Amino acid sequence: MAIYRISGVWKDSNNIITHYAFHSVAEKTISRAIKKTKSDAIKLLEIKGNTATTWVWNYVTANWTIGENVAVVNGRNGKYLRSNLDKTTTDNLGHLVDFDWIDP
Repeated sequence: MAIYRISGVWKDSNNIITHYAFHSVAEKTISRAIKKTKSDAIKLLEIKGNTATTWVWNYVTANWTIGENVAVVNGRNGKYLRSNLDKTTTDNLGHLVDFDWIDP
């Protein structure tokens, strides 16, 4: 059983998320981000007992805050990660930091 935080995403030219920034949570630490493909992220969260939440930068406190639970859902076009169904700002993790400026 593992706990993860997702702090950011990478998108393709069609604004579709292709990768996620995953952090492993230990008892007293959180790892640096590891870039995971969409399919690898789905496989990881489909393992029984593994969980993830979003990890959102709070500009007011200048610190990371734990956001919403992340789940794997099976949509019309296949499986994807979703954080908060039908919420315009946080649905499908599109609100997370866009890491496109970081080299793959």
